[in-house]
Amino acid sequence: MGDIEERVYLSSPHMGGKEILYVREAFDTNWVAPLGPHVEAFERECAAYAGVKSALALSSGTAAAQLASVLLGIGRGSVFFCSSLTFIASLAPIVQAGAVPIFIDSEPESWNMSPTALRAAFEDAGAEGARPAAVVIVNLYGQSCDMDELIPICESRGVPVIEDAAESMGSLYRGRRTGSFGYFGFYSFNGNKIITTSGGGMLLSDDEESIDRARFLSTQARDRAPWYQHSELGYNFRLSNVLAGIGRAQLELLERRIGERRAVYERYREALSGTPGVEFMPEPDWSRTNRWLTTLTIDPSVTGVTNLDIIAALAKRNIESRPVWKPMHLQPVFERARYYRHGDDDVSARLFENGLCLPSGSNLTKSDQDRVIETLSGILR
Repeated sequence: MGDIEERVYLSSPHMGGKEILYVREAFDTNWVAPLGPHVEAFERECAAYAGVKSALALSSGTAAAQLASVLLGIGRGSVFFCSSLTFIASLAPIVQAGAVPIFIDSEPESWNMSPTALRAAFEDAGAEGARPAAVVIVNLYGQSCDMDELIPICESRGVPVIEDAAESMGSLYRGRRTGSFGYFGFYSFNGNKIITTSGGGMLLSDDEESIDRARFLSTQARDRAPWYQHSELGYNFRLSNVLAGIGRAQLELLERRIGERRAVYERYREALSGTPGVEFMPEPDWSRTNRWLTTLTIDPSVTGVTNLDIIAALAKRNIESRPVWKPMHLQPVFERARYYRHGDDDVSARLFENGLCLPSGSNLTKSDQDRVIETLSGILR
């Protein structure tokens, strides 16, 4: 083929220009240490955007998940329910604290947590006298869960929800922002997310006292004293003022980035939706997804190729793609964990077996996307 073609990434950072102005402001005012005006402003702006009362800027979405579990008292001996089709960071810090996960399958309508499987898990827990300490609901690839189905199941049993909105910032469920449905919600600002601070996260809640408590714990749990005094152990989890400046500039462009990613999805859909054996991740009428990643399934019995065949073909043209997340109940580290299917169907396992994530960045050029489509069309043909 001659010269190696330029790399097409799955989801690369997309700067807008004002990031450097906010960073320069941090340097000019010498607010380069953790905390500072950008951190406080970023928290206010994210809380207002999500429609919650309070937010806490942290070093990662994983840190936010960990603090949420600590504040809810989830620890050694606790049991919690969690979406199986997710990235491991949704639950790793909770498991590391000694809690035991029970995994819940997806539903085909949204690829997210199945209400049918969740009810079955609660029924068994009730019969065994083992009420979970929390339910971790994940909004996969930017797609909201069916909150009107899931939240009442948990609330009726007095079980709090942690909403993992790491991938779904800006997505809507019946007009309401994701991240605002759980007792705690959180976003991720990792480098590949729809907006980024390089690395970072945000914990969200309407419980302002809990966010204040999280703020205390995330800054090493330092007591109010003229010296460094600690009555309990905390964490070093706060976001720096420099990175918060990047986040503020990124947040200003979030709606534009959503529009750009949805346009990427539409070009894929127009080019490929008529191909037998190809099905895109659905968007139920109650949802508006940010289309963080364009995802689809490939039926090898129809197409004659697998998702891994396509990934290999794309890689030959220097195009990054991936399978969908390997479900947690199929991970070796959780091989003994309990798992509740969506009725008789193991939806999340099937989605993993056939699923594919395509390059979806808001800065993906039309020519790069044409190269992806050309390669896909060629192997599927």
